[in-house]
Amino acid sequence: MSAEDCQIVWFTAWVSALSTLVILPLGLAAGLLLARRDWPGKSGVETIISLPLVMPPVATGLILLKLLGRRGVLGGFLHDTLHLDIVFTWLGVPVSLSIMSFPLLVRSVRVAFEEVNPRLEQIARTLGASDLRVFWAITVPLAARGIIAGMILAFARALGEFGATIMVAGNIPVRPRHCRSRFFNPCNWGRTATPFVSWPFRWCSRSPRSGPASISRAGNGRRYEVAAPTNLPAPQGIHARSGCGNSKPGDGDIRAVRRGKNVAA
Repeated sequence: MSAEDCQIVWFTAWVSALSTLVILPLGLAAGLLLARRDWPGKSGVETIISLPLVMPPVATGLILLKLLGRRGVLGGFLHDTLHLDIVFTWLGVPVSLSIMSFPLLVRSVRVAFEEVNPRLEQIARTLGASDLRVFWAITVPLAARGIIAGMILAFARALGEFGATIMVAGNIPVRPRHCRSRFFNPCNWGRTATPFVSWPFRWCSRSPRSGPASISRAGNGRRYEVAAPTNLPAPQGIHARSGCGNSKPGDGDIRAVRRGKNVAA
């Protein structure tokens, strides 16, 4: 693994952890509010929070691009007042990761808070504890497992995010890039020489098995042997090896073998 790949992996890891820590206070507040309070429009808020889970990541990235661009509502305000740009900068990476992983954190935290027995909190208040002390001394420790599970889910979702990140932060080689954005262009252009991508194909192409591939179908007593064409060019970055036995170049025939007799399909 090259130094550039190590830098990209490190950038992806710490930005994913940063986005998880940033959304943690908001996730705790939203989960507690959804678990303990009822108000008009609660279902609408739940729907808005869950939208990144059901919408395509690219569509979410387009919405963020409209909002955070220089001509957008939030992006224009940040650019005019703070001279801060988010779109197509490294700041777009944690922003998009936070938006995409926020629903998973909220759902886990909400379920954890709903499982806490309210009688324990009421007993603590009768003993003179304030609401803030009850929250940190009673509620959070009892819901710690759910909170930690939500953080792990959010971190894992941030590591695997691609669609919204490439729309908001872009894929510019001279700037820090997300791990999956790093391998987007090589895979899209058919160049899989990167070790992270090419090792499964290299392992399969160097398999000791030779001859046509056989596929058996249970129940009908048939077995199909497929002889792959030998005149196809090998992809770049893959040491392809054809071992098609005695088949002729360009002969992509399929033979059905039944009861020891070859029948041309």
